[in-house]
Amino acid sequence: MVIDKWRVLLPAVLIAAVVVPGASSSAAEGAAEYERIVNGDFSAGGADPWWTGANTRGSVTDGEYCVDVTGGTANGYDALSGQNGVPYEAGQSYTLKFDARATVAQPLSAVAGEAVDPYRQIARTDVTVTPVKQTFTLRFVSTLDFPAAGNGQFAFWFGGHSFGNTVCVDNVSLVGGVLPPPGVEPAGPLRVNQVGYVPGLPKQATLATGSATPMTWTLRDGAGASVATGQTTPKGHDAASDENVHTIDFSSYDRQGSGYTLSVGGDVSRPFDISPTVMNRLRSDSLAFFYHQRSGTPIEARYVGEEYARPAGHVNVAPNRGDDDVPCRADLECGYTLDVRGGWYDAGDHGKYVVNGGIAAWQLQNAYERAALFGDKAALGDGTLAVPERSNGVPDVLDEARWELEFLLSMQVPDGRPLSGMAHHKIHDEQWTGLPTLPHQDAQPRRLSAPSTAATLNLAAVAAQASRLWAPYDAAFAARALSAGEKAYAAAKAHPGMIADPDDGVGGGSYSDPTVTDEFYWAAAELYVTTGRYRADVTDSPLFGGKSFNARGFDWGATGALGDVSLVLAPREVSTEDIRSAIVTTADAHLATMASAGHPAPYRTGDGGYEWGSNGLVANNGMLLGLAHDLTRAVKYRNGAFAAMDYLLGRNPVDFSYVSGWGDRPVRNVHHRHWANQKDPSLPTAPPGALSGGPNSALQDPVAQRLLPGCAPQRCWADHIEAYSLNEVTVNWNSAFAWLSNWVAEHSAATTAAGCQVTYTASTWQTGLSAALTVKNTGTTAWDGWALTFAFGGDERITHGWSAAWSQTGAAVRAGNASWNAVVAPGASVSIGFNADNTGTHRSPSEFSVDGERCAPA
Repeated sequence: MVIDKWRVLLPAVLIAAVVVPGASSSAAEGAAEYERIVNGDFSAGGADPWWTGANTRGSVTDGEYCVDVTGGTANGYDALSGQNGVPYEAGQSYTLKFDARATVAQPLSAVAGEAVDPYRQIARTDVTVTPVKQTFTLRFVSTLDFPAAGNGQFAFWFGGHSFGNTVCVDNVSLVGGVLPPPGVEPAGPLRVNQVGYVPGLPKQATLATGSATPMTWTLRDGAGASVATGQTTPKGHDAASDENVHTIDFSSYDRQGSGYTLSVGGDVSRPFDISPTVMNRLRSDSLAFFYHQRSGTPIEARYVGEEYARPAGHVNVAPNRGDDDVPCRADLECGYTLDVRGGWYDAGDHGKYVVNGGIAAWQLQNAYERAALFGDKAALGDGTLAVPERSNGVPDVLDEARWELEFLLSMQVPDGRPLSGMAHHKIHDEQWTGLPTLPHQDAQPRRLSAPSTAATLNLAAVAAQASRLWAPYDAAFAARALSAGEKAYAAAKAHPGMIADPDDGVGGGSYSDPTVTDEFYWAAAELYVTTGRYRADVTDSPLFGGKSFNARGFDWGATGALGDVSLVLAPREVSTEDIRSAIVTTADAHLATMASAGHPAPYRTGDGGYEWGSNGLVANNGMLLGLAHDLTRAVKYRNGAFAAMDYLLGRNPVDFSYVSGWGDRPVRNVHHRHWANQKDPSLPTAPPGALSGGPNSALQDPVAQRLLPGCAPQRCWADHIEAYSLNEVTVNWNSAFAWLSNWVAEHSAATTAAGCQVTYTASTWQTGLSAALTVKNTGTTAWDGWALTFAFGGDERITHGWSAAWSQTGAAVRAGNASWNAVVAPGASVSIGFNADNTGTHRSPSEFSVDGERCAPA
């Protein structure tokens, strides 16, 4: 959250306040009854979105917002509290009302104006507050225009006094203006997966319409020609979107192509493709998110491009304080500092949290462990990601997870100290940093929060999991990880009730979790799978046997299901039949929810609302549907996993793809400190592959509260950088999305019979290579023109090619036919080749496609 004050005082209208004991709020004469202050009565028990500046500390006590003010300040604005995004309309009248009292009588100012340079004021009133609560009423006419969620601000100024004080306010109301809150941004009535659909799989869309009877739909190709038509199926009222909806099913149409659209009457959908490879790049883009989030290392242009390259953050290069010598929070007095460089920045801030990083690292490692058992582990292998560790002989997804795991290990309390073996809950800035602030520009001191049982068990679980996966690649690291995991588990059992402070939310989220039964079960399961020990800890848990699966889904605060998944994938001698049954039963419940809904989200809460990070839960439940298919091979679960992806990529009531860089209308303005183009046009929007948190019907930030009053659950979302409760990104949501993206890419290829086969051989030398390829038509019809595509896994750059038109963009390579080998009969082959420069170890490309169709390996 950005906290600004008026540093430049421009002329303002000084308003006389009327003290009215016990008076009630009313609008100015002639003004609409629109309340412009959010949470003015503090009835929810918290202060958000009220912020405090320097020399102030605020909290809600007994229904009042009480601010402790430091004495010795020179000006009123040296100690202040307020809220941003307050809308004002020039020429419109407003009535401000508030109750106030103070421990010691003092003047204060109530100020309406601008939150950013040049900090213009609209109105200011000076009143005197006493130990007796008084009601103040004032009226003014705005001289400035600030739209909802713009730069308007209301603040109380408490400073300018030699003495410290406590000032309490309540029932703060600002009524006026004639423009209503804007509400949900209009969305097109035809909602599709804006990226595309896979041949051989269901292809469905949603139509919002007032019609109660079927309507005619038309599918058009990229040239605008009608290629299919049919009738919509009315579903009636959809509670999650508060719309009357129909579904459209065009599954029978499988011809590959791009730029397809659906139309009903005059309404036209966003364009999409039909291709077996349409999802392939999602797996690498979604995993690239984690390299972008790395702390303690430069993000290099050769991996991300110039637009996203940045210097290393938090490495003691001014103005950074660095993460190499971080003390505990001042009130903890732990007596030591830790070197906690590395790891991933959790979200849009500069904090690093063990409980979020734990599930995210686990999910990346689990994606590989699952692929090794059920799928295509080569797609996650060495050379598949643009990271510095590629070509080191280790699967890249494990390298990426290790970057976080090394940080998690560093968060352990050192030997010889009280609480040795426990893990600190988090490390972040002393105060919230503003938007935008790149990591290397952050001047805030860094502080460790107290150890917690939940963080310690996260460390135990992920370290144990890493140990078994790293054993074939780095035995020393595998042993170190297991040792740390067992030490952490023993420490957690010795200190089972160390719950993270729910009020430790200054400078970073609190991430408090009052129940750790699930973390104990998860850690025990991972240790048992890896070592064969700890069996009783698993089977004696009340969660054993799949008790953690439910319609809401799992996340950082509900981790029992993670232990179940590992038990199923890498079983010991305990029976996993109950777990398998629970996975299938929960998957069936998700399918039932999706079948009854207008937009296919596998997610349900008790009250029908959507919560902070709902898209992460949708992706996790998509993962569960994928696992149900892995275990049963039932087509319905595969279709459900793809439908969950449809929802995330545009088949939703806001008609957005929630994934940056993907779809015709992708999210752009995620809440992030350096993907902050909306705040600073010189900065980029989010890179491709970042998942927005998604709808949140609780509206837990001021932008959401101002823009979306009364929204239906699935429509409570806005593409706004300051709507942090709707549009933030986090490692644990993107890990869920990366797992699902890998699964759907893998199963996209499996839906289409291969019509091609490629043989690849290469001769290498120190600085280059020469490759020969044979491309065979294994289909039943001749090719009349063809294009082969593949991707390098290293730094290879083609310098010369033959028998094809060769081109390269980054790692992506295309070879188009020559005039004399355009026609390839069934069973026939063409031979092509190239020379390339290369400074690293060359590995054969893992996947080839002809005309968008994945080829079978030779």
